[in-house]
Amino acid sequence: MRVTAGGNKRFTKGERMTRVLFVCMGNICRSPTAEAVFRRLAAQRGLLGELEIDSAGTHGYHVGETPDARTQRAAAERKYDLSEIHARKVAPEDLEYFDLVLAMDRSNLDSLRKLCPSDRLHRLKLFMSYARQFDDDEVPDPYYGLAHDFDLVLDMIEDAAEGLLDSVVRERGNQEPVKSTNKVGTAKVKAS
Repeated sequence: MRVTAGGNKRFTKGERMTRVLFVCMGNICRSPTAEAVFRRLAAQRGLLGELEIDSAGTHGYHVGETPDARTQRAAAERKYDLSEIHARKVAPEDLEYFDLVLAMDRSNLDSLRKLCPSDRLHRLKLFMSYARQFDDDEVPDPYYGLAHDFDLVLDMIEDAAEGLLDSVVRERGNQEPVKSTNKVGTAKVKAS
């Protein structure tokens, strides 16, 4: 990795891309939001070309659909565009292909573990394990909640995405980004 004159971190040419898959239940709320947030964050840091970013669901309820309208509204208020993302179901080959498969909650992590070959289990993690400002280890499902639940989920995802990108940069380039140690209280959103 090298640092450009503008301070952007670049990976050495020829390094393999890091492939990240975000996973929730239906791929219409949390995981597409995480995909869009992480994609924009990587672009802002000049790292988008070094990452492959995708999302999927553990269930096929919404295959082919765009994200939930409430998810898109909350994202659009923060200038994230989810309109090009279409729901898909996790496939067994995803667990071979992606370097990091990040579940939004324990239920989805358990579903992924059942699909995953034993030699790839180390790739599965809870997305919120990268959070800095939230103590929660799960991103609650806002699907049956109110509008403000989608905003809170977005807050949580933005926080964890920052920590995730710093972790990827560190692992790939041995750089030590500044890390906040402030954690805030537990978020309460009705999980479904």
